[in-house]
Formats: sequence, structure tokens, C-alpha cells
Amino acid sequence: MEKIVYLTFPPEGFNATDYRDQLLTRLSQRTILSDGVSGLTVSVNDLLQDIPRPMLLLGNAETLGAAVSVWIDSLDNRAPLETVLSADGTRVDGYLVTESIPQACVDRNWADGERSPGVTHFTWFDKAQDLSDADFFYNWFEVHTPFSFELHPLRWEYVRNAVARPLTPGAPAVRAIVGERFRELRDYTDPERLFGSHEALAKSAEEAGDFSDPSTLRSLPLSEYILKTP
Repeated sequence: MEKIVYLTFPPEGFNATDYRDQLLTRLSQRTILSDGVSGLTVSVNDLLQDIPRPMLLLGNAETLGAAVSVWIDSLDNRAPLETVLSADGTRVDGYLVTESIPQACVDRNWADGERSPGVTHFTWFDKAQDLSDADFFYNWFEVHTPFSFELHPLRWEYVRNAVARPLTPGAPAVRAIVGERFRELRDYTDPERLFGSHEALAKSAEEAGDFSDPSTLRSLPLSEYILKTP
């Protein structure tokens, strides 16, 4: 079993609602969900109309259309999915990843296809320049991950994807793709609820360069749809 994360970038000026609806419709087709695909989650950029200035909107992340996570028997069989994702001139950057879940959602009570409650803070970045892989993973996994529970005490789920390699031509260098889920929108939009303390926020800013390249940090809020539970 292999996991692939696709980042999609529709043409400039795309309508977020229309893009979401069209993408979910195409990805819900029986052929997509049955052809060796054991899991499919779509997180779409449709919240910026409700949160026009998110505190953690970084880089040019608003150009993202969706993040699509697929669990597939073999990545050799990914072509039909990439054809669907690249419709209408959408650029698709695909990455083979290894997934770990330091904080799992253990009380899910909604069906596949329904919008998941709350909001996902989605982030992707390259590792800090001149940092060895050993130091990168130590600082990210062993130092930052435990601290993140202090930074975001109301976080509901934390999915951590380490990128093994890009799969699509021209995909930019990315080493980390992260989804942090919050149960309620106010847990994300209210800084007093989002961050455990001002001290934790300051510490987070200081340590960011210990594992990430700040110039490559991209993050934004997304809505999640689990179309097929892995």
C-alpha cells in the first residue's frame, strides 16, 4: 500500500465553491474509488471567503485548489486519478509520502462523503537549507511534534507526511506535508484558542528554522471530505 498526496493549483481566479463541487463530483466516480484505491480524502480551499485573513495564511497558499490524499495498491496505477485532477488546466504536484499520525481523531461519527466537522490547518514546506536529513527529522519529529501539543492544545488531529519523492514532472521540492485538524472553526480563528500561550507562539516562531525553510512555508485552512476511509 502506498500513499500519495496531490496538491492541485487551478487556473488563476478560480471560483472556490465551483471548483470544490466539480472536483468532489469527479473524484466520487465509481471507477476512481474502485480501481486499486483503498482510501481517498479531499481537502479543499473553500474557507477563505469565510476567513478572509487567517492568522496562519502563509506564502501564496491561497493558490492551492485542494490537497488530495490517496491510498493505492500501487502508484503505477495512478494515471486515471491524475487525469481527473488535471482537468481544466489545473496544475498537479504529486508526492509519494510516508504517513504517521501523532494525534489521531478517535471519535469520528460522520459518514464517508460528508464534510468533516471543523477545519484543517494545512501546511507544506521544504527542509531548512544545509540541514542533514538526520537533523531535519530529529528536529521535526522529536522536538517540534511533542511541542506542537503545547502550541495547539485544542487540536483534534495531527497527520504528518514525510515526502519520499515527487511523482509529477516539475513538482517543487517539498519534504513535509502536514494536516492539523480543529474541531470547531473558532478553535482556529480565535488566537486565544488556537495557541496555548503567547510564550508557546514565540517559541514556535523561533524554532521554525530548525527544520523548515521559511521561504517555502505555505499554509491555509481547508475543508475536509473523506470520500473513502482507508
